[in-house]
Amino acid sequence: MFKRFNKDSPNGAPVAAPSLVAPSKSAPAVASAPVEVAPKPEKMAKSKKTKPAPPKSVAVDPKEAKRMDRLLEIRMELHKRLLESLNLAALDKASEEDLRHEIALISREGLRDMDVVLNSADQKQLNADLLDEVTGLGPIEVLLRDDTVNDILINGSQQVFVERGGILELTTVKFKDEKHLMRIIDKIVSAVGRRVDESSPYVDARLADGSRFNAMVPPCAVDGSLVSIRKFTKEKLSIDQLIKFGAFTEAMATYLQAAVATRLNIIVSGGTGSGKTTTLNALSGFIGDEERIVTIEDTAELQLQQVHIGRMESRPPNVEGKGEVSQRDLLRNALRMRPDRIIVGETRGDEVIDMLQAMNTGHDGSMTTIHANSARDAVSRLENMIAMTGVELPLVASRAQISSAVDLMVQISRLPDGSRRMVSITEITGMEGEIISMQEIFKFQRTGMDEDGKIQGKFVSGGLRSHFTERFRQWGYDLPNSIYTNAED
Repeated sequence: MFKRFNKDSPNGAPVAAPSLVAPSKSAPAVASAPVEVAPKPEKMAKSKKTKPAPPKSVAVDPKEAKRMDRLLEIRMELHKRLLESLNLAALDKASEEDLRHEIALISREGLRDMDVVLNSADQKQLNADLLDEVTGLGPIEVLLRDDTVNDILINGSQQVFVERGGILELTTVKFKDEKHLMRIIDKIVSAVGRRVDESSPYVDARLADGSRFNAMVPPCAVDGSLVSIRKFTKEKLSIDQLIKFGAFTEAMATYLQAAVATRLNIIVSGGTGSGKTTTLNALSGFIGDEERIVTIEDTAELQLQQVHIGRMESRPPNVEGKGEVSQRDLLRNALRMRPDRIIVGETRGDEVIDMLQAMNTGHDGSMTTIHANSARDAVSRLENMIAMTGVELPLVASRAQISSAVDLMVQISRLPDGSRRMVSITEITGMEGEIISMQEIFKFQRTGMDEDGKIQGKFVSGGLRSHFTERFRQWGYDLPNSIYTNAED
């Protein structure tokens, strides 16, 4: 287990529920099918060049497929009846037991009116699905409850993929039609005060549990609405857990603890789904409770555990194109809120100027993430973002600003087998002429692939002492030289 480095920091661092049934109205009736998941892709061959097999189509017997489609139709018809029969205003105050009871009664009546007979298993599943339709997110609710699912990817109403352990799987979960899918999308975005329609066909939002939600709807989505949900674990991963999972080593954790505690400015870079936000959450665990932290994000995802946190989220423009609040607006305002550290969820635009200036003007220890494939690429991206702001700043001046503001680049990668590793920790040591000088302290060295397709490798040190050794020592973190010289197996 990773042990925290001992240091002596100078910073001291009962009321009856309303009736659930509304006045009776006539309505159609209906049910749903059990959720099944397609078989996992076959294991990869022994060849080192072999990549994970693509997701396969679910083999469903035609009779079973017809039965499932019929159950879906029944469920949607019963859902209409529920909406007309239930007292929607009382749902929030009703207990789950009462709601299940009312749903069971209404569905029984509906099935009788439709002259439909179901076995006990199908009836039970139907009632559960109807509860999800009324109180949750319909067909995908079962996937949201599945802790083994990391991502949910919806390609139109008839195709839902999930990611488990870095591998994509096609499920048998379906929506009745595009209208059904759009209703679920609207339910999600309206809960956080956003909208999506033909005039504004894409949206970023978050679910109640903090999971990230993105949707693109027609006409931009050609074959039906596209939805991606990045699920968050209920408990954020700690440094100890990440070490256990092989994301990095104890020596690297010791170094990162010193870097965060001594207020180095850190950029976490990596590709989509590589684990940048997870790493940022873990690194924030080294920040003391005595510090004031302000977080700025497009969609609130960070799950910091400190006491003194001010969370801010950007806002898109309204229907009239007004009312937009960008990350740059929030960042400028954050500078007036007396923060000790500023954490930007992701830097991707003109807020880069204000972020670098904050790092250079008394907000040491600030952190952010960017999309990049290496530490050097991350620096190039910062240069490009500065250029795209329209500020006429010479390249040498931009590089000088970056080298002065940023101290550490932490590179995260998602490997072909689905595992996520901290593949590099690189320090920015200054300028050599017109080039930003960098030195790699730790890296992940790949050695091959086993017969199950798992990446093999080890973490090694770069053989160089940290450029910030003296700073660490002054703050009470006298790191042993062995972490810079010994290879980690």
